[in-house]
Amino acid sequence: MKMFNSMQQLMRAHLGMVLWALIVGLSFPAVGLMSEGLPPLLLTALRFAIAVLAIWPLVWHQHDRWPSLPGLVLYSLMGACLAGFFSAMFWAAHRATALSMATLYVSVPLLAYCLGRGLGVEPRAGRVMSILAVGAVGALGLAWAEAVGQSGELQFGAGEVGFFIGCLVSALYPVLSKWGLDKGWLSQYAAPRTFWSLLTGTLLIGSLGLLWETPGALATMTFTDTLLLVYLGVFSSGMTFWLLQRATAVLTPAAVTAYSYLVPFVSMLLLFMDQPQRVGWHWLPGSLLVLLAIVLLLRRDAIKCIRGGSS
Repeated sequence: MKMFNSMQQLMRAHLGMVLWALIVGLSFPAVGLMSEGLPPLLLTALRFAIAVLAIWPLVWHQHDRWPSLPGLVLYSLMGACLAGFFSAMFWAAHRATALSMATLYVSVPLLAYCLGRGLGVEPRAGRVMSILAVGAVGALGLAWAEAVGQSGELQFGAGEVGFFIGCLVSALYPVLSKWGLDKGWLSQYAAPRTFWSLLTGTLLIGSLGLLWETPGALATMTFTDTLLLVYLGVFSSGMTFWLLQRATAVLTPAAVTAYSYLVPFVSMLLLFMDQPQRVGWHWLPGSLLVLLAIVLLLRRDAIKCIRGGSS
């Protein structure tokens, strides 16, 4: 019975991260529909604020909805990770090519594994490194396939350095969450962990937006922009971070972040539905490698669960 319950939790975590990748992949077209010229950091802060409001009803009924002092400090660090990533992404957007940024983002699962090893939340496992390498090669293949026929080129300058730092703090977010769970400093439930990390992230990103951007530019938002922002806040921010936090309690940080390899695969499927003539055989190798990496992760965790239940 214990092994059966563990398998159920494991499958829910993996399926939840598949849903996470689907929602994140679908959010990019939604962002593209918003009006140009809106301040990105302040928009992100508003998205997070909407997500916080959407999650609060789930938090209110939890007995450990209020964090301890160590927990609050850790949530602040997790919020700083969110602020650091989005700030680096927006700063690098006009200083680095899309291909360079997509290539650098492939490093996040490997960074999460290395950081997790340092904090003791990742086991020593060469097999994990191999699986992450397969997924990374596949994601790089999809990035190159998307760049075919476009003007983007791979380079490494100040913009790429800034974005790589953003990738580093992005990888640190699930590692800190897992470490806090192991220490008993964070709530055992996903909703409070999502709420408090997003709340601190909202305050930090909003503060940066007020310093660097023009708040008055938000007055140009249309009714459609507002609807899109609510959708992105509830689903692309609130639900995705809740799914990520739920999976973090069961999976390792590297396994959680490895699902970012699926996001360009979802983008490829959307491109195929919208412009099938642009999707050729050059998309196939990367797609197969990404799917293979996810299957290998599922198989590895299932084997670990069975062996743990039988011991």
